[in-house]
Amino acid sequence: MYVGRDMTELSMMSKQDWTSQELAYFHHNLQQVTPYLNSEGVTIHREIVKEIMSRGGMNHEEASYEHGSRVHYE
Repeated sequence: MYVGRDMTELSMMSKQDWTSQELAYFHHNLQQVTPYLNSEGVTIHREIVKEIMSRGGMNHEEASYEHGSRVHYE
């Protein structure tokens, strides 16, 4: 289960200030409802994807005992 800031709070912040977990969570959720998004939702999703890509994607270079190779939001 996601434990973090909700979209109401995050929408008042720059995507650069979002954590990787927040980006991963909302990207996943918006990806699931893509066919139903209006133009504002599509724009938000596009901005999230752009921020994820500017950070180098959602994968860590390699896994360690502290984290796996993917960003998890649960």
